[in-house]
Amino acid sequence: MTEQNLSLIDEVRRRRTFAIISHPDAGKTTLTEKFLLYGGAIREAGSVKSRRSQKHAVSDWMEIEKQRGISVASSVLQFEYNNFCINILDTPGHQDFSEDTYRTLMAADSAVMVIDSAKGVEDQTKKLFHVCKMRGIPIFTFINKMDRQGKDPFELLEDIENVLGIRSCPVNWPIGSGKDFKGVFNRHKNQVELFNDGNHGQSIAKSTTGDISDEKFNTLLGDELHEQLLNDIELLDIAGDNFDLDQILNGELTPVFFGSALTNFGVEPFLESFLEITPPPKSRKSNLGDIDAESNNFSGFIFKIQANMDKSHRDRIAFLRICSGKFEKGMTVTHVQRNKKVKLAQPQQFVAQDRVIIDSAYPGDIIGIHDPGIFNIGDTLSEKQSNLQYTGIPQFAPEHFARVSTKNALKRKQFVKGLTQLSEEGAIQIFKQPNSGMEELIIGVVGVLQFEVLEYRLKQEYGVDMIMHTLPYRYIRWIEADTFKSDNFSMTMDTILVEDKNRNPVLLFQNEWSINNITERNENLVLRETSL
Repeated sequence: MTEQNLSLIDEVRRRRTFAIISHPDAGKTTLTEKFLLYGGAIREAGSVKSRRSQKHAVSDWMEIEKQRGISVASSVLQFEYNNFCINILDTPGHQDFSEDTYRTLMAADSAVMVIDSAKGVEDQTKKLFHVCKMRGIPIFTFINKMDRQGKDPFELLEDIENVLGIRSCPVNWPIGSGKDFKGVFNRHKNQVELFNDGNHGQSIAKSTTGDISDEKFNTLLGDELHEQLLNDIELLDIAGDNFDLDQILNGELTPVFFGSALTNFGVEPFLESFLEITPPPKSRKSNLGDIDAESNNFSGFIFKIQANMDKSHRDRIAFLRICSGKFEKGMTVTHVQRNKKVKLAQPQQFVAQDRVIIDSAYPGDIIGIHDPGIFNIGDTLSEKQSNLQYTGIPQFAPEHFARVSTKNALKRKQFVKGLTQLSEEGAIQIFKQPNSGMEELIIGVVGVLQFEVLEYRLKQEYGVDMIMHTLPYRYIRWIEADTFKSDNFSMTMDTILVEDKNRNPVLLFQNEWSINNITERNENLVLRETSL
């Protein structure tokens, strides 16, 4: 084995690439901040909605995110910790941006599921969990906000098992809750870990550790808390699920950790245990079979495109998940879908809006490459195998529609450019009625809040004020071209015919009855729920 191969293998095995998922306001972005704090990537953490600090979370870079205190776009963050190279994909929690989250999960090797201790498993968490479950990726659970009054820890475990249908194994156990939350008992190390106040969570929390039988803990905790902890541990040992690494890696068992991202209590023990348990980058499915991460051929796929991350340059960045081989700055690769050679000249890595030009990267890493308008979500790049294509980037059918136009006819060029670029990001889908121009278009989105983001970004990034009228349509179907005869096509009054960006015929419906009616009216018509 050559020295080069050893270097590649070593780099692959020290990488961890994971997504953080949760319902809105469970503390996902705050937890991401704290990982960066412990990894030394930032010196002081700013909570998304912190009152004590005017800082905004590092992972929220859009102005609209800072104003509303929510994440609306997935962020990519890389940092080092204990010789691990960590890539975090911080995803939007709000269901209106789930399309971006689902695509981002395709680039992750594992997922951290953040649950609010007061609310338990919530609706959006269920949806995201099932996407992870379908992919069979390991899911690690962090039960957050233990510094506030919440549900009983045993009730939370029951909630995870009953609602999500996955067994759980607590790796640590909370000592107290609310204002009495003192720390955790680490079941793996069989030790108590008590924390002090880390400056309202802005700096690293120091811990006091030791054996539970040590008299000092009886004094520090008081008789009642100490006795409760001993009883809880005994009950867990008797009735709880045992830790089983194979079941965890197959997505059948979730390790559970308790803590408070806001105060940093339990964050570092979680990070350390998580990095030990979670796997390095694995092989990926493709049209040529499974591609080993440690193979020499460089390859990867585009899972996200973001325009205008840098206001001064109006740039456009394609996010590439590296799946195999070593990436080197300036290398020439095949853009498989276009069968063209492209040179990757200025690769970047991110801590949110902060970027660094890099010379090399490895499987598991997420890099940003300049996109002159040639990349689409799902595209494969490969150095040696020009016919290699990675599979599995999902397409989503929009559920909300609006007719949009520009207020100022002189801004039509910017209007069309803005809509086109945002559609290529996957944020919106564009449709137009046959034989009509680009002055008035129909926009489809998965969640209604995306309309607000569209309006905001057109104004801020392209200088365009738009007029928008929401439409009553709720269902979309693509027509198989061979089955469509425009001359004698029969439609209902509450349905319209439009074209997508590839000029494929598409129908928008107000209700399911109309879908059945049109199928009956038009013999041999074939409709599909996703784009062809």
